[in-house]
Amino acid sequence: MIFLDTSAIYAWADRADPNHRAAVRRLQAILDRHEELLTHNYVLVESLALLQARLGLRAAIKLTKDAATFVIDWVDDELHAAGVAELERSARRQLSLVDHVSFLVMKRRHVDTAFAFDPDFTAAGFRTFEE
Repeated sequence: MIFLDTSAIYAWADRADPNHRAAVRRLQAILDRHEELLTHNYVLVESLALLQARLGLRAAIKLTKDAATFVIDWVDDELHAAGVAELERSARRQLSLVDHVSFLVMKRRHVDTAFAFDPDFTAAGFRTFEE
């Protein structure tokens, strides 16, 4: 199982993104290996908003359909509160609540690899998927 981050979703959706080709190759490698992609609903909301704002409604709708193949952790009150606590504890402006929840989901699910172009994953002790 590999965690799926907004940075990878956006890169594979936007042909003008500098990471687009790598994202497409990595996604294909993940699919070829029959790996499951794990994410959470905060990543989906963040990604949908970003795609809709930058690429239009069609791109956002496509993601909603693609997301049917993902394993999705739905953030509950407890996970949200833990993410907020991590956000307060870290006191790092660059790390969002979505990032902290992502790290918590990965730890809870014992997932050590992220499909991401965000260096915060490696800084937090995770690996990023390289094909």
